[in-house]
Amino acid sequence: MSEMLARCGYRCDLCAARSPDPSIRQRLVDGWRKFYGHTRYTVDNVQCDGCQCDNGRLADINCQVRPCVIEKGIPNCAHCDDFVCDKLKPLLTSRERQLKRMGHVAEEDYDLCCRQFDSIPRLLKIREELGLSDGGLIALMP
Repeated sequence: MSEMLARCGYRCDLCAARSPDPSIRQRLVDGWRKFYGHTRYTVDNVQCDGCQCDNGRLADINCQVRPCVIEKGIPNCAHCDDFVCDKLKPLLTSRERQLKRMGHVAEEDYDLCCRQFDSIPRLLKIREELGLSDGGLIALMP
């Protein structure tokens, strides 16, 4: 499967919410509850086609980034003149930040529940390729 980048820099193609297998989605829901404290997701409502889809299922129906990026007509937040805005800040993370916050996480659990959220390096790479500043993102990193 090719890389499928969300509007915020998450990797939709790595996310188990795209799985047709309810047992995998249940493990994802359980992991998100354990690692992030999410309580609104269920095996049924976590199904997601990725936020780049126009008429697909979305796991985070309350996302503020997606409509903003669509309105601006840009592929993702890395292309935005307002990078890093208050809508994006809560979504920014990296493997290091996640593991620092969560402590020890088995690699299998990290791969299933967390790796898709490693957005900081992805967005910084795009900004660099575009010849744009880091927008203060480096300062936000621990």
